[in-house]
Amino acid sequence: MGELRDRFWELPLKELNRAEWEALCDGCGRCCLHKIEDADTGEIADTNVACKLLDCSTGRCTDYRNRKVFVPDCLRLTYRIMDDVPWLPKTCAYRLRAEGKPLYEWHHLLSGDPEAVVRAGVSVAGRVISEYDAGPLEHHIVEWDW
Repeated sequence: MGELRDRFWELPLKELNRAEWEALCDGCGRCCLHKIEDADTGEIADTNVACKLLDCSTGRCTDYRNRKVFVPDCLRLTYRIMDDVPWLPKTCAYRLRAEGKPLYEWHHLLSGDPEAVVRAGVSVAGRVISEYDAGPLEHHIVEWDW
């Protein structure tokens, strides 16, 4: 899988090995929220409805390794598709690095604290509902303050 190089997060995304790519994730859980696309305009609306595998209290996937088995349409983010996912949050480490921007100081690679993303207010932890309990997505459209 590869070792983590010193300050790898400052390298261009295409130069990261698999371990570094996975470690870059800030753990916010926002990519695990369902989105609604307007068929006419293509505009993407956010919801507060989480994938069935997301632990809504922690904002972490409960079975990341096997997620594609249980959620076949789960997005596997790669360098090659970065241009195809404009809905990634502005704070997303992958988006920031793709745009040549530095990580936020709360990112666990800089702060050393994986819970800093929650304290910074950019995590879904405690702010979302599971798709098991949600009902129609149209009833859960939100405009996040992040």
